[in-house]
Amino acid sequence: GEAHSSRCPDNTAFKQQRLPAWKPQLSIATVLSTFFLTGAFCLSVGVCLILSANSVREIQIDYSDKCSECSKLRENSSNWNKECHCSANFMLEEGILGDVFMYYGLQNFYQNHRRFTMSRSNVQLLGQNANVSFQHCAPFATYQNGTPMAPCGAIANSMFNDTIELFYSLNSSVIEVPLLKTGNCWWTDKNVKFHNPKSYNLSSAFAGTARPPYWQKPVYLLDEEDERNNGYVNEDFIIWMRVSAFATFRNLYRRVRRVEQFADGLPAGNYTFHISYNFPVTKFKGRKHVILSTVVWSGGSSQFLGIAYVVTGSAATLTGFVITAIHLKLRKKKTYFQK
Repeated sequence: GEAHSSRCPDNTAFKQQRLPAWKPQLSIATVLSTFFLTGAFCLSVGVCLILSANSVREIQIDYSDKCSECSKLRENSSNWNKECHCSANFMLEEGILGDVFMYYGLQNFYQNHRRFTMSRSNVQLLGQNANVSFQHCAPFATYQNGTPMAPCGAIANSMFNDTIELFYSLNSSVIEVPLLKTGNCWWTDKNVKFHNPKSYNLSSAFAGTARPPYWQKPVYLLDEEDERNNGYVNEDFIIWMRVSAFATFRNLYRRVRRVEQFADGLPAGNYTFHISYNFPVTKFKGRKHVILSTVVWSGGSSQFLGIAYVVTGSAATLTGFVITAIHLKLRKKKTYFQK
């Protein structure tokens, strides 16, 4: 008898499950109001998101074909030091008001392979022991003679290196649109995740290392004009290092600086993109775009979130109507059990 009684849980409210509990009374009114309110909320949010995404002004120009001669030149890797320029014209019927962002877009470039996404060294990008080889980065870790690559890994090695400039034709003169190359990346990236190695100057900080094989210049010459945008804290490099989940993606490249003629945005008229073409895409049947876009409170021109809300709201409302129909049918039959 003693053994049996010792196996009993203690006589407490918790162990004997006497704690007060809340149990919802699922009456037809509460169930239906929940479905209809959820549906109405999601539908209204979805419509707002779609309308705001539609108000984004966006111009997308595919320059893969316009630059076909440069593209052929880049297919042969021995031409890496030959410069190649091309241009793409477009016209704005009406001006784009507000902040204008310039993106480059890549199509059919898969950054989501596990080996690719892991091919980086976060310790190295924090500026610590710059000349130690890292196994994750292989085969882009060291050269055959043992010189470590800075930055190492496949992500850094494949960095986008086209240079894109925008020109505005006013009467007979051509004005270069001033573009901002800093202030485009996340604060945490620029100040927390990326640091240059400590030394009295950048080239000595990277002494004993070499540039990745596909790069045209070493990491300490990424931006020779602005020291705070050079080396590992270069914003073009930081933005490239955040890999994309999809094969077609865009990365923020520049922002239009709002001064003089461009104080309100981009005025209507004729424009030209001047492109210094370095990044080969023909090997993987890729395409390259340059995109000018505004942003709204809900983000850019993607309508995915709005459509998702509308679909969810419609499903909830539809379920509400189905439950209503079942309820009315059963009430007519008077098959509800009497309580």
